[in-house]
Amino acid sequence: MVVVVGDGVVLLDVAGPVQVLHGSGYRVRLASLGGRAVVSDTGIPLGVELAVEDVPETVDTVMVPGYPTVNGHGHPQELIAHVRRLGAGARRTTSACTGAYLLAEAGLLDGRRATTHWAECAMLARRFPQVRVEPDAIYVRDGPVITSAGVTAGIDLALALVEEDHGPEVARTAAKYLVVFLQRPGGQSQFSVRSAVTPPRNAGLRRVLDAVVADPGGNHTLAAMAERLAVSERHLNRLFRREVGSTPGQYVESVRMEAAQAMLESCDAGVDTIARTCGFGTDETMRRVFVRLLGAPPAAYRARFGTTPA
Repeated sequence: MVVVVGDGVVLLDVAGPVQVLHGSGYRVRLASLGGRAVVSDTGIPLGVELAVEDVPETVDTVMVPGYPTVNGHGHPQELIAHVRRLGAGARRTTSACTGAYLLAEAGLLDGRRATTHWAECAMLARRFPQVRVEPDAIYVRDGPVITSAGVTAGIDLALALVEEDHGPEVARTAAKYLVVFLQRPGGQSQFSVRSAVTPPRNAGLRRVLDAVVADPGGNHTLAAMAERLAVSERHLNRLFRREVGSTPGQYVESVRMEAAQAMLESCDAGVDTIARTCGFGTDETMRRVFVRLLGAPPAAYRARFGTTPA
């Protein structure tokens, strides 16, 4: 695998995926124009083993990390040309974060679906209208090209490559060693339900939100949550709408669905067991929620995203 780097490259975009791949037995080499050492965005220098000019088109995987921001400016034409050349012959070409810009400039994303850091998705779509940008995905695979979202999503992408090449158990071992989750398949949101909510000013409401996440299957009726906060149900509704942007029921439902998704992805428990564990009560209730919010029932979701046999 060859990681194409230049001055200003985001250090974690390089280090995260390389750590995953190196620990899983891959031969990973950094390449730059002229084989020169580069300086990362943090000021830390990176030694480079290869000149990108000398990398053969038959390389298995090309990885393109991102840069802090491109502000609408392009990469060096020589670098773009070499990425285009390598991408045309490699088995697969990947990017982390704003590395998607370089792939787009090389024409490798034309007519394809792609993603990048959430803060750059609108710019990517404006600059390259021929690219179908998916702003809410952790990573997106379209044929031999795989793009990932911001920063740590490069680790998710690298784990997905390990799983593709060596199976879920090897990927799970790598994730466990790095103390990260193997629970974020491509197409999933860049944000969890809880992290997507602006921290409420009301400390009691923050505790209520956290309690739902800590135990999705618990008693989170409107009455129970209002009692915990020592307010009326009507006032709790007002607090949620003002500070969370949804009703209490919508928030609980979203958290429960997220918990069910994680279980469907990572374990072989039956759908009925998952429904009870996550607070849906019955598998039919959970099925209706999945179809309404995701457009697919739990079984179909597991078939697409699961990392263990159903």
